[in-house]
Amino acid sequence: MTDQFRLGHDLTIDRLGFGAMRLCQSHPGGPARDAESGRAVLRRAVELGVNHLDTAGFYRGPDGSTSANALIREALAPYPDTLVIASKAGPVFGPGGLRQASAAELRPQVEADLESLGLDRLDLVYLRIGKTDPPRGESLAERFEALAALREEGLIRHLGLSNVDTGHLAEARAIAPVAAVQNHFHIANRAERAVLDACEQAGIAFVPFFPLGGGRADIDDPALVKVAGRHGATAHQIALAWLLAVSPATLAIPGTGSVAHLEENLAARSIRLTEQDLADLA
Repeated sequence: MTDQFRLGHDLTIDRLGFGAMRLCQSHPGGPARDAESGRAVLRRAVELGVNHLDTAGFYRGPDGSTSANALIREALAPYPDTLVIASKAGPVFGPGGLRQASAAELRPQVEADLESLGLDRLDLVYLRIGKTDPPRGESLAERFEALAALREEGLIRHLGLSNVDTGHLAEARAIAPVAAVQNHFHIANRAERAVLDACEQAGIAFVPFFPLGGGRADIDDPALVKVAGRHGATAHQIALAWLLAVSPATLAIPGTGSVAHLEENLAARSIRLTEQDLADLA
């Protein structure tokens, strides 16, 4: 198993990265987290070799005063040359709840990310569609074409998709290259395996969101606990190691607002699951 992946065939990144969602609050609707703690987590992540950060303009504290993008810029700018920052466009949160941005609304979202992060170009932008499950049968062509135009302008280096099915992936790839797909997937939720397989075959990164369940699923089943005991590891560390072992295309982006939890997650890099482990977890 290799520890690195060539994103878009030209950006070499560590397969275990960091998701910024939890920097501002522990869970949606939860209390705000201390901003300095978030900056400390980001600095420590880079010290430990993380070179893939996943963020979004809508990752904010409950009152909107603290954003993950602002914390990233404050903690890490000027950015290391090797750091890859991925963001997302599509969701619009307002008084009426969540809605999807139109194609014309995607440019302002990308420009806002560029400004808040202090960048001239975003390494990777995902088009996020739907809510919690892929909106099957819904076309993304017009929206993906809008992002592809921004890529042609030089505002985006690589394009990605989030919360999609294999039909969406094929539709998008007919328009422009897709470097990564981000779907809901973890050891206790393997429903999107067909998308993972399609990504692996095409050399596209598959980046699960909620890689440890996101607080919405119990992943500590007996088989996971058994394998963890063999390795002197936690169940969550084994869940991350499984993501990296299940396919050479998977990247993991666990998030946290705690330095100690960050270090625990990143220790999963050193775990090498055996064939017996994988059979027990199958």
